[in-house]
Amino acid sequence: MTGNSGTTRREFLAWSAALATGAVSCGTEKDNLGQADMTSLIDLTAGEAVSAMLQGDISAEAYAGALLDRCQSGEHLNAFISFDPARVLEAAKAADASRALGAELPPLHGLPIPIKDSVNTAEYATTGGTRALRNFYPAEDSPLVQKLKAAGAIVLGKTNIHELSFGWTSDNQEFGAVHNPYDTSRIPGGSSGGTAAAIAARMAPIGIAEDTQGSIRVPAAMCGLVGFRPTLHRYPNQGVIPITPLFDQVGPLARNVADLALFDHVMTGEPLADSPTSLRGLRLGVPREYFYSMLDVEVERICEEALLRLADAGAILVEAEITDLKRLIDLTTARVQLYHVLPMLTQFLADFDTGVTFDELMAQVSPDIQTVFSQFVLPGSEFSPTKEDFTAARDQHLPALQKTLADYYHDNNLAATIFPVAQITAPLIGQNPEMILNGQTVSFGDVISRNISPGSTGSLPSIVVPAGLNRDGLPVCLELDGPAGSDRSLLGIGVAIESVLGQLPPPRI
Repeated sequence: MTGNSGTTRREFLAWSAALATGAVSCGTEKDNLGQADMTSLIDLTAGEAVSAMLQGDISAEAYAGALLDRCQSGEHLNAFISFDPARVLEAAKAADASRALGAELPPLHGLPIPIKDSVNTAEYATTGGTRALRNFYPAEDSPLVQKLKAAGAIVLGKTNIHELSFGWTSDNQEFGAVHNPYDTSRIPGGSSGGTAAAIAARMAPIGIAEDTQGSIRVPAAMCGLVGFRPTLHRYPNQGVIPITPLFDQVGPLARNVADLALFDHVMTGEPLADSPTSLRGLRLGVPREYFYSMLDVEVERICEEALLRLADAGAILVEAEITDLKRLIDLTTARVQLYHVLPMLTQFLADFDTGVTFDELMAQVSPDIQTVFSQFVLPGSEFSPTKEDFTAARDQHLPALQKTLADYYHDNNLAATIFPVAQITAPLIGQNPEMILNGQTVSFGDVISRNISPGSTGSLPSIVVPAGLNRDGLPVCLELDGPAGSDRSLLGIGVAIESVLGQLPPPRI
């Protein structure tokens, strides 16, 4: 891991000066003193890129061109479903024209951002990664995309996903599997796998994902990124293909926490939360019984080493368990999603004039999704929750879970909890749903979902930060969940932890 967060200020100033004199192109070049290679355009953070474009050090067209070149060279990752370079360059030229006219420039001026293909965009189809919606062009952008465009961002394209966002692999049988940039034989996580692969591969510095039960955090962990799932409804969720409004939440994936804070500032209008919180005396909960049992040995090693480094930096690790957590998750998470997805999808298809009914959608889904819906979702299926199950989950068990979590933070005076995002690193694409973990046969769904479920079910803000690479060069990440509503504080904690743990080296694609 590198010892700092992104480009240093000295490197960036030198790089900007070189650009102004024409000494640096869109690729990595050496300065005229023969010193070390300077950062290329594709390695800039979102904050650095926007700053350079606002100041006129680089043009939006040149920056977009560099990212588009990277997208095309990384085409084998299958990160995008819809990709239109000419449209992106046209928007970048328009951004440059606005600057040339002296217009007041917005905070994301000229920044290309890939959008998960479950989020409505007027210029691109919103497929949800499924065949029946290949030709669904929404009449207008979702509120989130409207905010991004108003802030000066450019839609880079629509990214590949796990079909209907109903899984964690992004092994999409309709549009093809997304490949992990750190090892192309492995999954990038899901369901927002295309956005994660694009950001990790330097196709863009920040992208849009969505998380119902880990679909921001699992891809962040598998691709070595930072990711932020805010408190429920902090960012607008309308115009997004749904699973359940009780858990669905859009959010960003990026390569440094300051860019997550920039995104949060644009979405909420609140002051930037990009200053590090002091780790000295910061109390972090470590609930070992639920979150730390049955970890892959390398995941355990890397996470324990990270905890030691944070303790050395002054953090207080509070070993305290969360009462009744597993029982409450078992009574809520799956029951809400499996019951809600049918009426919510049906309503979305009608509300946005897709021209497709739920039955028509199901008739065209891929076999893996058809199997899941047939067993767990469709009325009368073997494992579908009853209305009584759902009502009890929504009205009794979910409030009990949220109270349990709130009491845990309050009673232990905690700023956040900290734990591995997943029990494993990225498995192989197409691997059997059952896998071997520490000599035991386990379900992929169980080991990937256990640690990410409390945060999204409990409507907590969650941030993912890289902890290191395992011996096979695969990323391992930590998740921090804060009390509901503590989003800005959690971002500050993320900045501080990133400064201690550093960032991962980029993948070689």
